[in-house]
Amino acid sequence: MPGKRKNIPSGCLFIFCLVFVSCQVVRTTYDITEDTVKATYKVSKFTAKSAYGAGKLIYHVGGYTFKVIAAPLSWPLTRQEIETIDGLPPKEAIRQKKVKKSPYVVKGRRYVPMSVKQARNYRETGIASWYGFETYHQKDGHMTANGEAFDPNGLNAAHKYLPLPTFVKVTNLENRRSIILRVNDRGPFVEGRIIDLSAGAARKLGFYDKGTAKVRVEAYSGEG
Repeated sequence: MPGKRKNIPSGCLFIFCLVFVSCQVVRTTYDITEDTVKATYKVSKFTAKSAYGAGKLIYHVGGYTFKVIAAPLSWPLTRQEIETIDGLPPKEAIRQKKVKKSPYVVKGRRYVPMSVKQARNYRETGIASWYGFETYHQKDGHMTANGEAFDPNGLNAAHKYLPLPTFVKVTNLENRRSIILRVNDRGPFVEGRIIDLSAGAARKLGFYDKGTAKVRVEAYSGEG
């Protein structure tokens, strides 16, 4: 009858909303390829808008949940000492998605990251530290070297030579604790250190208070 409103069943409304959300475009500043996120990883390709206005990609690797958020280009880099990436100003390289394995310069020194193929066999023992304390009390946030929002409590790390992003298994050789981390930043640029972890990762590995620890770092393929 004219003027009579038809009620839409709640079940249909739920399905419509789910399809709508799942079709949203995930806006990140880099491409996640089969080289870094293999078929063994459970990837959730739908996301709601984050507080930063960018899409949030959520996926699971080795029993850990990773949340990836693209940072606004207005945010400062966590590593402001990076002078150029692929011959470009850092943020321009990030905007053009030229960060994965591009050479970069810090204090006049040129660093050349390894290829994805080389990274698959990466394994190294050395000293780990953690970084990001200064970001806790600053307004807004900070951007990693591949354009992500830096999470000081997240499962992320910085490495001078691994492609961005790369997953690694880090084992604290002093207490045998292990964790899977996502390398999404550059550093540490301190002699004698091979990897920088977020504060959250350092807590999980048991060396937050100490500051450093001897660790083994190895590429993680999604197995084990």
